[in-house]
Amino acid sequence: MSLFDYHEAFSRTLGWVTEAELERLRGSRIAIAGMGGVGGFHLLTLARLGIGSFNLADFDSFALVNFNRQAGAAMSTLGRRKLDVMSEMARDINPELDLRLFPDGVTEGVLDEFLAGADLFVDGLDFFALDIRQAVFAACARKGIPAITVAPLGMGAALLNFMPGRMTFDEYFGFGRNAHLEKALRFFVGLAPARLQMGYLVDPARIDLGRQQGPSTPMGCMLCAGVAGTEALKILLGRGRVYAAPWGVHYDAFKNRLARTWRPGGNDRNPLLRSALSLARRRLLGK
Repeated sequence: MSLFDYHEAFSRTLGWVTEAELERLRGSRIAIAGMGGVGGFHLLTLARLGIGSFNLADFDSFALVNFNRQAGAAMSTLGRRKLDVMSEMARDINPELDLRLFPDGVTEGVLDEFLAGADLFVDGLDFFALDIRQAVFAACARKGIPAITVAPLGMGAALLNFMPGRMTFDEYFGFGRNAHLEKALRFFVGLAPARLQMGYLVDPARIDLGRQQGPSTPMGCMLCAGVAGTEALKILLGRGRVYAAPWGVHYDAFKNRLARTWRPGGNDRNPLLRSALSLARRRLLGK
C-alpha cells in the first residue's frame, strides 16, 4: 500500500497558496530542458511546489566536474544519465508525477513534442547550448508559452521572463544568424546588465567563451531554483508582478544587492547594452 498522499505531502505550502491554487499547480505541466547545473534544482524545487507534470530533456551523464553545483551529481551517480537520476529523485518526492522524458535532449526535431501541453518552459540548458536555446524560446513565443531563464552568475541569480505578446528572446539578445562566439557574448552581456558578479571575480581568465568554459558556484544554482520556482508560481497562478523582458532582475548574495534593469531595444538597439557588448568584446575576445 502506498504511503504517499499528495495533499498531506504538500500541505505545508498552504497559507502561501490556497487549496484551489495548489490544485492548479498539481494540474500544471512544465517543460525543462537540461538537468544539470540549474535544471536539476529547478525540477526538484518545482516538484516540491506540487507541480504535477513535467516534460524533461537531457542527453548527458554525470561526471566529476559536475560535483561543485549539480543537484544529482554524487559518487553514486557517476556515469549515470542525468535524466534518469533526476527523474528518480523527482518521483521520490512525488510518485504520482506525470513525466515525459526526452533522453536524446531537446532538438529542433522534437520541439513540438517537447513543448506539447506545457504551461511554462523553464530554461536549464547549458550556457553554451545557444542555437537550441534560441530555437526553444522562438517556439515558445510562437505557441504562446511563457518562458523563464535564470542564470547562475557568481553567487547570484539573474532573471529574464519572456511572456507571450511581449519582447521575444531574439529581439532582446539579437542572436539572429550570428556566429556561436558572438551569440555567447550577447547571452553573457544580456543576461545580467547590472554585472553585479564581476566585481568579485578573482580570476577573469577562468571565463573563456572560446573554449566554452566559465566558473560556477552551488549557491548561484540554488538561488536560481528559488527564483525560477517563485516566477513559476506567479505565472501559473496569475498573481504578483511578473517583470517581462526587457526588464531583468539580478540578485547577488555576495554583495547583498538587488538590481532591476530595463533595456528596451535589447543588445542591438539599447545604447547601454551596445556599449557593454563593445567592452566585453575587448576584454573577453581581445577585439
